Amino acid sequence: MPPIESILAVTLAGLALSATPGPSMLYVLSRTVGQSRSAGFASAIGLCLGGVLLAVATAWGLGTIFMTFEGLVTALKYCGAAYLTWLGISMIRDARVNARQDLEALTVPLQSLAGIMWQGILVELLNPKTVLFFALFLPPFVASDPGAAGSGNVTIQLLVLGILVPLTAIPADLVVAWLGGTIAQSLNDSRKARELMGWAGGLVLVGIAVGLLGADLWAALG
Repeated sequence: MPPIESILAVTLAGLALSATPGPSMLYVLSRTVGQSRSAGFASAIGLCLGGVLLAVATAWGLGTIFMTFEGLVTALKYCGAAYLTWLGISMIRDARVNARQDLEALTVPLQSLAGIMWQGILVELLNPKTVLFFALFLPPFVASDPGAAGSGNVTIQLLVLGILVPLTAIPADLVVAWLGGTIAQSLNDSRKARELMGWAGGLVLVGIAVGLLGADLWAALG
């Protein structure tokens, strides 16, 4: 199992990312407004299942690579921390611009709930940005030192941490599916709040990245 601090950090980072409006939220919103609340729920569940499958694939793939090239763990940790910093700074930089844009539901063709769920799975699995996110986001939180408390198997750590990411996203998606157009109108009317959400989420990600790098630096000096 991963260390408890890694679990808490991934949970916090996931909540920070999911709390700000993004493509997944707009996808669920479009299904809710364009078809029904049940369709919104189905799309949210599909996205979550796709994320879980992607977490499993990432854990298996990265775990195999880490077992073969042990030095790669440290390299990807620094790459991942840099990626987190870039995500956070991007959220802060774009907070005002994104807050000024209206959230609009796209027109969607009517589908069965099973078809919508399957589409959500495919949307998540086939999104190259999501694949890159998992590959770079997870390694910094893995305890690779065999003597570290709770370090255990790297593949299991990656699996647990990876599954946490879609699980932290689904509450926000379910709220969007339940409230539908009401939440879109509220977010459009509360542009300052959306900007503050962007700033808060970005600062959380940068803070986590700095904490990860600081912990590694402290361990190296110690």
